Amino acid sequence: MPVGDAGHGAVTVPERASFWFRRFLAFVGPGYMVAVGYMDPGNWATDLQGGAQFGYRLLSVILLANIMAVLLQALAARLGIVTGKDLAQACRDWLPRGLSLPLWLTCELAIIACDLAEVIGTAVALNLLFGISIMAGTLISVLDVFIVLLLMRRGMRALEAFVITLLGIIAVCFGVQLVAAAPPVGAVLKGFLPSSEVFTNPGMLYVAIGIIGATVMPHNLYLHSSLVKSRTYTRTDEGREDALRWATWDSTLALTLALFINAAILIVAAAAFHGTGHQDVAEISDAWKLLSPVLGFGLASTLFAVALLAAGTNSTVTGTLAGQIVMEGFLHLRLPYWARRLLTRGLAVLPVIVVIAIFGQGKVGDLLVFSQVVLSMQLPFAMVPLVWFVSSRKHMGRFHLSPLLAVLSWLVVLVIVGLNIKLLGDALF
Repeated sequence: MPVGDAGHGAVTVPERASFWFRRFLAFVGPGYMVAVGYMDPGNWATDLQGGAQFGYRLLSVILLANIMAVLLQALAARLGIVTGKDLAQACRDWLPRGLSLPLWLTCELAIIACDLAEVIGTAVALNLLFGISIMAGTLISVLDVFIVLLLMRRGMRALEAFVITLLGIIAVCFGVQLVAAAPPVGAVLKGFLPSSEVFTNPGMLYVAIGIIGATVMPHNLYLHSSLVKSRTYTRTDEGREDALRWATWDSTLALTLALFINAAILIVAAAAFHGTGHQDVAEISDAWKLLSPVLGFGLASTLFAVALLAAGTNSTVTGTLAGQIVMEGFLHLRLPYWARRLLTRGLAVLPVIVVIAIFGQGKVGDLLVFSQVVLSMQLPFAMVPLVWFVSSRKHMGRFHLSPLLAVLSWLVVLVIVGLNIKLLGDALF
């Protein structure tokens, strides 16, 4: 049975006559699984660089990226709830085979690229916390397949509880660092206001594009459209409306937590490095070395590394689910979880080992940036079909997007695709 379908491990939704909060709690979970992708190790590099170089001025970009992510994830939930198909299944059933197969290949490439960021993040965290070499940490990261297998056997709620717990650890770690950094409240609030400088300063624009490019993870759209099907409720128009309401609240609140964490990374970097002579800090390991001395708080660096390890581990769980959903949806092919996980993780580990063997550990950060560029290339292949499907009266019936919401959704797609094309062009040329 596909990962997100109601069945084994499905969550039963109380009847409509039940207390509203009980119904909401039944829907809590998928949004937090999706939010993991918005704070994975690939996001850290852009947030750190933005805070160190430009202070608090790019907080408005993080806010904008998060608003766009909220809309896209709401559309993914709408597709799964209304049609009973996840995005991969919809592409297979509603698009010509000549289109659906290339879409599958590009999505698999994106999942491997995301896995690459997870491998690097986990390896760097193990190096910072325990002194394990990046090479050894990379090999150890393969063993996380056993964590995923154990959680899979315990059902959807166990997976969701594990992910939410690690998200809480990340939030607490950065909450403590925020207090230690003591950033000026006025400057932070001003940073959330849009500024024309983002467009007139080429260096700032490049980092801003990187932040947006690293925010919307394409495979998360496939993941969310499937996970919302794990709730059992009455499959009527009234039941779907109710499910849409709670699923949208779930993902919106979860992505608000992601907004806090991404903003906290940038704020801590701005408070610690911008204006203290460390504006060139961009590598995660450099930030770790400087945090405690600059902030005068001995645990700051440790909390930073613990949060990084939690982020890498969390991304492993959701990456495994997304990979299975994509393969089942596009190909009707289901591998055992351990085989699927070892395949993608092995493909992700290989370039890390090669780069370390040839260039040394110092080039791992460049590989992390490269993984984000690969992700940016895949974005249009996930967003365009999604918006196309949910705008269609044929596929969605009375739940198709209103003209205003459809225009807004296409505008978001155009903005993200345009910015990512520029990011890709700058990276290659």
